[in-house]
Order: sequence, then C-alpha cells, then structure tokens
Amino acid sequence: MMGYGQAYGHGYGSGYGGMMGGGFGGLLMLLVGALFIGGIVLLVLWAVRASSPHTAGNAALAAPHSGMVGHDEAVAIARRRLASGEITPEQYTEIARTLGS
Repeated sequence: MMGYGQAYGHGYGSGYGGMMGGGFGGLLMLLVGALFIGGIVLLVLWAVRASSPHTAGNAALAAPHSGMVGHDEAVAIARRRLASGEITPEQYTEIARTLGS
C-alpha cells in the first residue's frame, strides 16, 4: 500500500534532487544558508564596532591624553635607566630636554 506522497517513487526525499534527497540542490541550499548567517554575523559585528567609542575615528574622544601617557612613560624609562646605571646623569638630562619635560 502506498502512503501519501509516495506514488511512483516521487515522494519527499526520493531520488536525486528530491526535497530531502541532498545532491547538488541540498548542498547549494546549505551553502546559501551558511552565507546568509555569516552575512548577518558580519553585519552585527560591524554595527557593534561602528558604535564603539574606541574606533579610529573617535580616537581623540577615547583617549584625550594619549600623547602625555607616552611622554610620561618615556621619562619613567629614562629614570629607571639612570637609576640602574645604564645611562649617565648627562644622558638623562639630554633625554629629558629632548622630550621636553
């Protein structure tokens, strides 16, 4: 006895290209679905990064004193080098004068 949708072997999933049969059509649908989901993920990531205050376009808002932090760090390194004997007091003075402190 034949069930619904199974007359003459043309039911769901029968043969190549059937609704559940796989083959090229199933692979193509899988690929299109993966690309769709990947596109949505990339769109969400782009939206999150664009709204973040730490992007390159808003660098001045994110770290207004970033130049001073690098300057202070350079002076601190020179002080440590002076304290450890790597440089002379004259070299430290020249470094500090060059950095403008």
